[in-house]
Amino acid sequence: MTHQPRSVADQAERSASTIQITLEINGVTRTLDIEPRVSLLDALREHLYLTGTKKGCNQGACGACTVLCNGERILSCLALAAQYEGLEITTIEGLSTTGELHPLQAEFMEQDGLQCGYCTPGQICSAISMVREFRNGLPSAVTRDVSEAAIEFSEEEIRERMSGNLCRCGAYVGIRAAILRTFQSEVMP
Repeated sequence: MTHQPRSVADQAERSASTIQITLEINGVTRTLDIEPRVSLLDALREHLYLTGTKKGCNQGACGACTVLCNGERILSCLALAAQYEGLEITTIEGLSTTGELHPLQAEFMEQDGLQCGYCTPGQICSAISMVREFRNGLPSAVTRDVSEAAIEFSEEEIRERMSGNLCRCGAYVGIRAAILRTFQSEVMP
């Protein structure tokens, strides 16, 4: 089967089916012409070539595609790029603005919180937001007493709060240790 080149009419129809959006990605404003149904994940990877965010299940079940939107974690495979116009998106590539690793990235390496590394960008983005959620007093399903002023940042809390991020290699012990050590050092906002 040979492929025919697109006709001018086909090309015009395609451009009529695209929209122009402006996204704030890692502190840089980027304008894209995309189809309205393009996910944020595909916009990042295929249009902006930010390949640190990974496509795992593409169904919102594994967490590999986790990025930060205005500091909160989202699954970029379930989000339409057009929904995030005007919001601040941070990917794994944007965590460090100084040229050095984010403290949690360094701790992941120190604590052997990764093996193949495929899930690591999503794990790190999720953990950064999870710590913010915790510090803001948001309880989890395992929080013993939600009326207490201070919730203990425990292994059980980390396990529950990170349960949406899967690691096929099973590096969970190192992941939890990295999160706990970074949290205890108070270098993570």
